[in-house]
Amino acid sequence: MNQLSQETSPYLLQHANNPVHWKAWNANSLAEAKEKNSLIIISIGYSACHWCHVMEHESFEDQEVADVMNKNFVNIKVDREERPDVDAVYMKAVQIMIRRGGWPLNVVTLPDGRPIWGGTYFRKEEWMQTLGQLQEVYQSNPDKVIDYAERLHEGIQSLNIIENLKSGTSVNQEDLTLLVEKWKEEFDLEFGGMSRSPKFMMPNNYQFLLRFAFQKKDMNLFDFVNLTLTRMAYGGVFDTVDGGFSRYSVDNKWHVPHFEKMLYDNGQLVSLYSDAYKLTQNPLYKEVVIKTLSFVERELMNAENGFYCALDADSLNTENHLEEGAFYVWKIPELKTIIGDDFELFSQVFNINTFGLWEDGNYVLIQNKSLKDIAELNHIKVSSLEKKKIFWEKILYLKREKRSKPRLDDKCLTSWNAIMLKGFVDAYKALEDKNYLKLALQNANFIIKNLWSSEGNLYHNYKNKKSTINGYLEDYCFVIAAFISLYEVTFDEKWLQKAKQLTDYSLEHFYDETSGFFAFTSNLDEALISSHFETEDNVIPASNSVMGKNLFQLSIYFNNSYYEKVSQRMLQNIISFIEYPSAYSNWMDLALNYSEQNKELAICGDSALEYCHKINSFYFPNVVLAGAKKVSNLPFLKDRFVADQTLFYLCQNKTCQTPDSDFQEIITNLI
Repeated sequence: MNQLSQETSPYLLQHANNPVHWKAWNANSLAEAKEKNSLIIISIGYSACHWCHVMEHESFEDQEVADVMNKNFVNIKVDREERPDVDAVYMKAVQIMIRRGGWPLNVVTLPDGRPIWGGTYFRKEEWMQTLGQLQEVYQSNPDKVIDYAERLHEGIQSLNIIENLKSGTSVNQEDLTLLVEKWKEEFDLEFGGMSRSPKFMMPNNYQFLLRFAFQKKDMNLFDFVNLTLTRMAYGGVFDTVDGGFSRYSVDNKWHVPHFEKMLYDNGQLVSLYSDAYKLTQNPLYKEVVIKTLSFVERELMNAENGFYCALDADSLNTENHLEEGAFYVWKIPELKTIIGDDFELFSQVFNINTFGLWEDGNYVLIQNKSLKDIAELNHIKVSSLEKKKIFWEKILYLKREKRSKPRLDDKCLTSWNAIMLKGFVDAYKALEDKNYLKLALQNANFIIKNLWSSEGNLYHNYKNKKSTINGYLEDYCFVIAAFISLYEVTFDEKWLQKAKQLTDYSLEHFYDETSGFFAFTSNLDEALISSHFETEDNVIPASNSVMGKNLFQLSIYFNNSYYEKVSQRMLQNIISFIEYPSAYSNWMDLALNYSEQNKELAICGDSALEYCHKINSFYFPNVVLAGAKKVSNLPFLKDRFVADQTLFYLCQNKTCQTPDSDFQEIITNLI
């Protein structure tokens, strides 16, 4: 057993019995490398990563490989979810070296941490041969290795340089239109998403495109977003039996997923489908939200109201071997036994045919026709088929529960919990299920109690009643966004005050005045080989773009011009240099806040919360909402309460209309 046995991360603990002398990333491990003048192997992955498991089995569990690694290297294992800062720096290095990245991420560095070589997955022989060559070169010609490391280090640092305009130019809304037109060239008009595989859900992309289509009245774009959401919900990437989305689809039709289920995906997708339901009233979207939240509450929620990270892609098959997707797939004989006389109809709904076949006789359930079309084809009522589908899914769920379940990553991450918290709030807005708000509030209190220290900083991780890692910008930005969303449904100003407190802490410990952006790590943390400014939106929006949106909204609530200045400066320094819209969709969403369509609405009076719920049931992405049932000192609401009346204050561009008591008139003016 190696030093990883002392860790709490499920991923690190998976490697605790490897013959490799693994150490965790910490000051002692790094100091040992310097003291011995040894090269460092930094191997980065996460618990739900299939190819991480494969490389572990082929190489890290092998004594021959371990002997090579232990003899000449200091070996450090990193959970990328616990240490996204370390992952980001070395991912940049690998992308510079081989023009791609992924996990497992394996890097060899000098004793001071500067990388000299790296890649992703390696087979045993290639791994051993490369390590031998690197050690030989380092011993025989260290100057050559150090020179390469210096040049690579310069390249890594250059990626952090963002041209700083420091200008007061306004956001040109036409630029957004041009970017969207360019983006449309990548659309898959048959299956939705982008015309490529694998396909990631990228929920923030579709949050922005849905809003853009709504505000610009672009029906073709609106139809494309609906196509995408429908195809994702139909696809095997969505677990129709138990709810929840897998991480991505390996094919172009959303059929066969990479089967791990991540908390951050499901939190964002609940928000997306909730918004789409408000706009369309499509029952499929409602079904997706309800099933996904049921899955999260059942499988990913702990007794303290925190949310776990993920379910693994791998599970034990009938031969008791770990196999990707074993828990989720079906074979025809088993389905015939379970479904019985309805098997033919079931096969039409879920494509137990060549369209739904994966491999080795395994089927991943996928729809490609609506129940209405299938019902008409079979001369039965749609309601009858809907009931059958519900029944089929229930008996498949009961049967599947007898299988060996995927492994659980049972740590809690602050940023991901906040994303899921906001998902519950957005679902509450759309469906008005009070249980969703209750769970959101419980999780918010879990964060406050366990992940927010008395010194004012957030922690990043929590497990076994311990938090050990200082929070990153992603933790602050998503908790702030989640607390703002709680205010939007409760009008409880404590959530805004807590959001402001975290924002001010972020400005003090993360904001870099020179660049105009927030660093990913606190200035209280020990520096890595390169600082990191997260500006590109990915499967999770960039922490800087989320902070930009938070600052915009808080600047209105607190009439804080500095918040607005920081937000606008960040946006202006990004928007002019966007080449790939999909990597900046959350920035583009922030840019829409500066359009003429953006409005603020204050509701003051005894019925404020009642009207709040009504407003939240509409899709108004362009409205900043506030309100109070009594006198409020919140700057945006100050002097707006009038006893025995409920008044609406509609504002635009910091100019407010005359207070109005006619709710329907307000709705008309918001549309």
